Amino acid sequence: QVQVVESGGGLVQAGGSLRLSCVASGITFSNNAVAWHRQAPGHKRELVAHISSLNRTMYGDSVKGRFSISKDNAEKTVYLQMNNLKPEDTAVYYCYAGAWGQGIQVTVSS
Repeated sequence: QVQVVESGGGLVQAGGSLRLSCVASGITFSNNAVAWHRQAPGHKRELVAHISSLNRTMYGDSVKGRFSISKDNAEKTVYLQMNNLKPEDTAVYYCYAGAWGQGIQVTVSS
């Protein structure tokens, strides 16, 4: 059974940085793509960043140039480095690695 756990969220001021972590168990991590999504109140869940099994990355338009996704296969962990955060980045962030995590809150104050 795949289990996904996110960590690293919290409250930060606009312009600040946070790094989210996603640990997955029960999958062959190196053979799987992993993605971060987010959902703000009243909005649909949207793709934030995706990393393939070959470490090819793609980003949502709203985070390009500010967010960076990376993967550590040995630790079965995917990171989302978020820089220059904006209030509109406030959302619950979800990791998908064969299953969804429970989500973690990121709040950016202006």
